[in-house]
Amino acid sequence: MAHYVGIDASLETVNVCIVDDDGTICLERKIEAEPEAIIELLKNFGKPIVRLGLEAGPTASWLYSGLRGAGLPAICMECRHVKAGLGAMRNKTDRNDARGIAELVRLGWFRKVFVKSDEAQRTRMLLVSRSHLLGKSQDIENCIRGSLKVFGLRIGSITKNGFEDRVLELVAGDQSLIAIVKPLLRARRAIIEAFERLDRLCIQLARRDPICRRLMTVPGVGVIVALTYVTGIDAPERFKRSRDVGAHFGLTPKRYSSGQIDYDGRISRCGDEMVRTALYQAAHVLMHHGRWSSLRSWAMRIAKRRSVKSAKVALARKLAVVMHRMWSDGTDFRWTDAQTPDALAATA
Repeated sequence: MAHYVGIDASLETVNVCIVDDDGTICLERKIEAEPEAIIELLKNFGKPIVRLGLEAGPTASWLYSGLRGAGLPAICMECRHVKAGLGAMRNKTDRNDARGIAELVRLGWFRKVFVKSDEAQRTRMLLVSRSHLLGKSQDIENCIRGSLKVFGLRIGSITKNGFEDRVLELVAGDQSLIAIVKPLLRARRAIIEAFERLDRLCIQLARRDPICRRLMTVPGVGVIVALTYVTGIDAPERFKRSRDVGAHFGLTPKRYSSGQIDYDGRISRCGDEMVRTALYQAAHVLMHHGRWSSLRSWAMRIAKRRSVKSAKVALARKLAVVMHRMWSDGTDFRWTDAQTPDALAATA
């Protein structure tokens, strides 16, 4: 008889539930959240395991890699499906969640989640850390700006390098303000230095990666956008069609059709928010800067019919599709002959 395993993982412990083909509970156990402990428990169980499911989460990729490495049929399950499946349960406990996951695995009512490679996870950590440092330095700048306004001291528009000198110039002669501001400026300086180190690591990583160099031939796509996109996709072959990538990152409209109601809503915003934001930023740069291209011409026509914001969202979706096709085919971005508005009008 086949058996199915459901695992509800937390930071320190996991609840394991094993059921058979009929849904009868064969084993329930709470053990340490380590792949070795789970492997030992299932080995001692001694009966064939058809599927082993765990919900996508912070430690899911680590547990998944360890279990798959041991030859177990582990599956990482999408959170929305698991939440919907467990929503009918009256009492929410870790033990009941493990039972519910085991039932979902037995019935096959789940959607698999692609688990990214270790290299992609490390690159994503680099990008997230860089983004956090940039945000913290901006938070300190905003704090100083807002605090000094109370005393009528306005910093105004200033470059990043000139910010510290401008602040010290404004508070000169006021010892109490100097004592407050200097620690903030030191912290800001240290954060910026750390940010610049991570930024250089990103540049070096993109230079060594042929995929990133190819994607950076697309107008509007720089080092950060290329790295973010590559870590978001990780394995291009998991998409059968390039146009599926836009929906994967939540850049396609939601559809609601029930009874007499049928309409398309706003974009779904599901999937990787970091990639979606990077694609939108690339679309903004493409529309307002650099050479004229077929993509920019296409987006401008949408902007005339609808709005600039809608055009940027559509262009971000288009970029996701084009970049995936370039990655799959091994080709660089191809510029059209209509590279200027005048040339485009002449060919129309």
